[in-house]
Amino acid sequence: MPKQLFGTDGIRGTPGHYPFDDATLYWIGRAVGEYLRAAEPAPTVLLGVDTRESGPYLARRIAAGLAAAQVAIVYVGVVTTPGVAYLVRAQGFSAGMVISASHNPYTDNGIKLIARTGMKFPDAVEEALEQYILARQAQPPPPTAEANLDAQPVLLRSYLEFLAHRLPAGANLAGMKLVLDCAHGAASALGPELFRMLGAEVVAIHNAPDGRNINDGCGSLHPETLREAVRATRAALGAAFDGDADRAVFVSASGQVVNGDGTLLALARAMKAAGTLRSGVVVGTTMANLGLELALAAEGLRLERVPVGDRYVLEGMQRLGANLGGEQSGHIIFLDDHTTGDGLLTALKMAALVVCRGSLDQLIAGLTIFPQTILNVPVRAKPPLDSLPTVARALAEAERALGRRGRVVLRYSGTEPLARVMVEAEREADVERFSHAIAEAIRDAIGA
Repeated sequence: MPKQLFGTDGIRGTPGHYPFDDATLYWIGRAVGEYLRAAEPAPTVLLGVDTRESGPYLARRIAAGLAAAQVAIVYVGVVTTPGVAYLVRAQGFSAGMVISASHNPYTDNGIKLIARTGMKFPDAVEEALEQYILARQAQPPPPTAEANLDAQPVLLRSYLEFLAHRLPAGANLAGMKLVLDCAHGAASALGPELFRMLGAEVVAIHNAPDGRNINDGCGSLHPETLREAVRATRAALGAAFDGDADRAVFVSASGQVVNGDGTLLALARAMKAAGTLRSGVVVGTTMANLGLELALAAEGLRLERVPVGDRYVLEGMQRLGANLGGEQSGHIIFLDDHTTGDGLLTALKMAALVVCRGSLDQLIAGLTIFPQTILNVPVRAKPPLDSLPTVARALAEAERALGRRGRVVLRYSGTEPLARVMVEAEREADVERFSHAIAEAIRDAIGA
């Protein structure tokens, strides 16, 4: 049965509206608390937020539900999602909760749940939590259902030290000029501090959050200003994070924007040369560009595709014994180092490659990116797309015409009422033609 609250990356919504109204927030916290109490007598949850103005309020409401279930809460304040994942695992917390909507605008927010393993809660647990919440959401919370939280940012030092120790042997960042676009998000303080600890000359941009400017024309979805800054400062590398810094995209010294596909290729080549790439497999998603698949094949490596979502990348890596995987969006997982995608860790690894092996342009030489477009179609419902006759016909026509030198991927967003149409082909004209034809078929059938 499809989940109503949980998407591919936790729960998303608009503060003040269901499911982020006061009552549901309380019951979300209470559900997590009761689940943890059933497993251990004295659970402790690590709670953090990104820089959205709504974060602390949502955290207090959720904390009230946790406290009502007799769960102790440690509030770390502003922190990256992968930072919470590391701290939960390293310091023995029962679970972690991050209040963040990742790359979305400040008007949105989200709740991400992290198990004591440092990984996301399994689907079965999310389903059980959802049943608990839905059964009680009509019940008003207690009148005093808001907790006071005092931030304990001292824990962040442990996270920064963990990252610093992931710098590969022989890599010296002293004097390396880097531009970091912090998206006015959770990496605004942590990113510059990490790289300055390692001796790099850091130019930080978009690192002055005001509660409303997170991801606003900046960060990993908007690398244009990063490109300008890299060129203007003659930096060796630029890295752009999203609001909770679990992804990173890069800009080379020449100004070339490199997304997760290029990042995976550069890392796979280096790890293969060092003898550290396990299984000869890199795990990507259905959205990975065909050019990446062909470039890896030229290296004697295989791209294994899984559904979109970092949890599915992780599951695929564990199943195949792989230690490198990621998404085109910039979520990269180094399973030998961490349990989740971490933009700061990825930036650290890429900076080390540039120092040790040459420019980013050299590291991705030979990668030919096939023209690709992704169209988002607002929808009023989410029936199986292949059950819609007009959509099925448009898809079949595209697949016949493209053959083996193109791809079409249709899926729903896990966090928004959108259908996503991805078309990839050797010719831009084919990409445009088929993507618009399929999008129009979806719009006619179930458009909002």
